[in-house]
Amino acid sequence: MTRLHEEPIEGTEVHACQVLVVGCGNLLRGDDGVGPVLVRHLWEHGVPDGARIVDGGTAGMEVAFRMRGARRVVLVDAARTGATPGTIYRVPGPAVADLPPLGGLHTHSFRWDHALAFAHWLLKDAYPDDVTVFLIEAERVDPGAELSLAVRQAMEKVIVLIEDDFLAGLRPPGSERPRVEFTEDGYLRLGADLAARRFPGDAAVAVRRDGELWLIPLRGPQGGGLLLKQRTPEGDRCVLVREVLDDRFPVGTHPAIWDDTNGALRVPLQAERWSP
Repeated sequence: MTRLHEEPIEGTEVHACQVLVVGCGNLLRGDDGVGPVLVRHLWEHGVPDGARIVDGGTAGMEVAFRMRGARRVVLVDAARTGATPGTIYRVPGPAVADLPPLGGLHTHSFRWDHALAFAHWLLKDAYPDDVTVFLIEAERVDPGAELSLAVRQAMEKVIVLIEDDFLAGLRPPGSERPRVEFTEDGYLRLGADLAARRFPGDAAVAVRRDGELWLIPLRGPQGGGLLLKQRTPEGDRCVLVREVLDDRFPVGTHPAIWDDTNGALRVPLQAERWSP
């Protein structure tokens, strides 16, 4: 079940869980909001039992309280190191032991590193043994800006890493993140659950964009677009996409990501298994 909101923090409560994922940053400042945007995508994918997905915003002290009772913790935040925008840093727990002092900090600048330092002090022996930080190099942090393309693409990669390394083991069999199949005759096949949830009108627009195939649902065939035809009695659907991809597509099964912001199913086009 997708959890759209988290209950208010109470500092004395213990929120026991196997995995805690926290996105830090400011949604109103472009790439600085990559952490909160990422957790919204994870919410959309569905939160398995034993996991907690939290929008930490810029409230680092609340993040520290959230860590109480968590066995594994994952924090995601933007970075400004001068590296190429979209660069991903994966920092394991032992590497974040040397953290900046807490003195003189203000709430608006309280970030992932300060949250961990505060959590060390607050939780002491109850501090989680397994902490991982993902940092994504920002391109622009202007007020009101959207995520840059480089940061959005990096965010999608981090989502896959978090799903594969931290969340997949908590999901029951058959509930993994969406996967689609490119068939040799140029169709894209969707499982029954995915088709029913995202494409109830059995129609879609297919667009090739930034190295991905985007499938955007329509309300029904009367609006034009491509028809999703029933392929199996179980309700699997298929849609012809070969013309959109100029008869070149990666035959086989591939992971997909539902992009809630753009209302589209996005499928990376990896060229290692192109059709003839």
